[in-house]
Amino acid sequence: MVSRLVVAAILLLGCAPAFAQHQDLRAYGIDIGVLQPGRWNAITDVPGVRVGQKTLIQGHDVRTGVTAILPYPGNIFRDKVPAAVYVGNGFGKLTGATQIAELGNIETPIVLTNTLSVPTAADALIDYTFSFPANADVLSVNPVVGETNDGYLNDIRGRHVTKQDVLDAIKSAQTGRVAQGDVGAGTGTVAFGYKGGIGTSSRKLPASLGGYTVGVLVQTNFGGVLDIAGVPVGKLLHHYYLSDKLNDSPDGSCMIVVATDAPLASRNLERLAKRAILGLAKTGGIESNGSGDYVIAFSTNKAVRMPYQAASPLRQEKVLRNDAMSPLFMATIEATEEAIINSLFHAQSMTGRDHHQVAALTVDKVLEIMRQRGYPVVESGKPAPAGAGSKP
Repeated sequence: MVSRLVVAAILLLGCAPAFAQHQDLRAYGIDIGVLQPGRWNAITDVPGVRVGQKTLIQGHDVRTGVTAILPYPGNIFRDKVPAAVYVGNGFGKLTGATQIAELGNIETPIVLTNTLSVPTAADALIDYTFSFPANADVLSVNPVVGETNDGYLNDIRGRHVTKQDVLDAIKSAQTGRVAQGDVGAGTGTVAFGYKGGIGTSSRKLPASLGGYTVGVLVQTNFGGVLDIAGVPVGKLLHHYYLSDKLNDSPDGSCMIVVATDAPLASRNLERLAKRAILGLAKTGGIESNGSGDYVIAFSTNKAVRMPYQAASPLRQEKVLRNDAMSPLFMATIEATEEAIINSLFHAQSMTGRDHHQVAALTVDKVLEIMRQRGYPVVESGKPAPAGAGSKP
């Protein structure tokens, strides 16, 4: 799926931005929300979480890839993490969702890829699980694979992602900075009629609220009317759903993965996942009829992990009370909103299948709009003025 607005966006391909591309929004002095990010402003700020990616750009037609999110390094099947799924709009193929809903945990890494490579990725996750000697007696595996359809730029019917590509992504998973934009599962995606991709962000609560971290990673491939930090950028750029013809399509999907080190059981993880959709809405996403908008949320806290086998049938765990959830809700909304915007800010213009072209969001035009609206925009890499990140 891609909106016909992409055609108009091609006119921007020759425009050289005055500001450097491929930076987080906050590198220009514009902060989303009020909470502070973690060290990397990424899902990997959550202790234990690793991200690995494999990007496939081959010839004129292959523009796809794999992104793998590991709750922690090691044998996840033997020591499962609590998890939940929330479906914003169900036009998608999220493998493993029903068992997560039933049992409240995940037992493999989470893999994101393109729609027609979901079976291949699931097969690779089974191989990965079987690769641990301790799993020699395992007869059932619930692989978790999400997707968006990158068929406008990518030869999706060619099914170019292999099991080895998925295993390579998992093997490369590490903490620290996460590559964003057109990498991994975001290589061939489109968002708001611009080049989309992988985006990430995080928020850390103050010590008085537990000091917990929430990290979000997104695969953006959907439409609507782009909004950045409360500014109707898409409308002001005359580049949005229904701005041209009534049959312009905002379909495509958004996968959202939320991680936290807060001790949460699956019920409150589902509540956390619901709030991620509010972050998507704040960017102007509309969850169209043909968009698969899914959120997977999990906790890495060791106190709430679920062993595959245990001596006692009873479990004892300490989890946060309901009335302690609101700060985590806000952290999730803010991190999701910023992760989506970061996916656009890091993306590059791309030509793919059948010479289809998608332009990147023109960052200098966006920043000029933000400046006109009173935001203290700075050139990337330079210190922001006092009060940067907030509208004066």
